[in-house]
Amino acid sequence: MQGFVEQLEAINALADGSEGFVWRLQTEEGDATSLQVFDDPMVIVNMSVWDSFESLKAYVYSSEHLSLIQAKKAWFEKLASPNLALWWVPEGYIPSVEEGKAALVQLTDQGPSVEAFSFVQPFAAPTA
Repeated sequence: MQGFVEQLEAINALADGSEGFVWRLQTEEGDATSLQVFDDPMVIVNMSVWDSFESLKAYVYSSEHLSLIQAKKAWFEKLASPNLALWWVPEGYIPSVEEGKAALVQLTDQGPSVEAFSFVQPFAAPTA
């Protein structure tokens, strides 16, 4: 985990300054790794809000963040269920950790939908 931890501050700063970034979950330490959200204390949480799917995708796959994804096998065990859920929120809305957990459960139990999806199978934002 040392390699991951050493890059966390820089990668969070990169997100904060990226086009389309709106918000990320963090404690006073500047990240959310100390939050115990799941029963397993080895599972960490990361939540953020972006102004579009395209902005988030550009940050994740077209920035220095990509090197973290490519090295994740060295730091993290593969989970049997999805470890990422994307969902749409209204402009100006900040989701709760409970909503994030619910999105993961929905994606795991029901598969991709407009309520919870992934980069592999995205859904367009609902129209008003």
